[in-house]
Amino acid sequence: MTTHTPNLTHWAERVDLAAAFRWTARLNLHEAVANHFSLAINDDGTRFLMNPNQMHFSRIRASDLIVVDANDPKTLAGPNAPDPTAWGLHGGIHRHVPHARCAMHVHSIFATVLASLKDSRLPPIDQNCATFFDRYVIDDGYGGLAFEEEGARCAALFDDPKKKVMIMGNHGVLVIGQTVAETFNRMYFFERAAETYIRALQTGMPLRVLPDDIAEKTAQELEAYPDQDIRHLAELRALLDSEGSDYAS
Repeated sequence: MTTHTPNLTHWAERVDLAAAFRWTARLNLHEAVANHFSLAINDDGTRFLMNPNQMHFSRIRASDLIVVDANDPKTLAGPNAPDPTAWGLHGGIHRHVPHARCAMHVHSIFATVLASLKDSRLPPIDQNCATFFDRYVIDDGYGGLAFEEEGARCAALFDDPKKKVMIMGNHGVLVIGQTVAETFNRMYFFERAAETYIRALQTGMPLRVLPDDIAEKTAQELEAYPDQDIRHLAELRALLDSEGSDYAS
C-alpha cells in the first residue's frame, strides 16, 4: 500500500523508482551497494532522484530517495549524498543527454560478460536480441571509475537518440529512457538478451543470426507494442504490494 510521506515531491515517480530498485535486487541484477538509478524531475533534467549512497536496493523505499542537482557540486556534501562515481556518471548523463530522463546503471552478470568480450556486439539471434538491433552503443574506451570526467565522456556517446543502451566495455551496462517503466523494461530485456547470447556461445555451435531487415522490423514492432513497459512495472508493484513490501513508504 502506498503511504505518502509529507513534504516529499514527485511521489508517484519515487514509488515507481523504489519498485524498480526492489525488483532489480530480486533478479540479482545489482552488485552489492555499488549501482545507481536516477530520474530527472525538472524540465532540463539537471535535478534528479537517486538512491542514497551505499544503500542496498532491496531496502530502498520511496522516501529514501535523495534529490541531486547535477549543476551543484555541493550536493555531494548533503545527507546520504551519492558517491563521486554516481555523481560523475549520472550527473554527466542528466547534464548532457536531454532525452535521458531516467538512467539505470548495473553490473548485471550477462551484460557485464558481454561488455568483457573483445567483440561486445549483440547479434540478433532471437526476438529479445533483435529488440536492440542498431539500438546500443559500445564504449570501448573505459578509463577507470566514473568520476566526473569519465562520466562526461560516457554521456557524449549517447549522441544518437535511437540508441538507449550503452554496453560499457570492461564495466557493465547503462540504460536510458523517458520513464522508470520504460527504462527498467529495457534493462530487464537487455540482460535477458545478453544471457541468451552468452549461453548460445557456450554451446560452441554455429549461431542462427537474423537478417538485418528482419531484425530491424522486429525491433520496430516491439517499440510500437502497446504499454508493455507500463504493464510490466504495474505487475511488479502488484506483486510487491501483495507481499506487504514497504517500498512505497
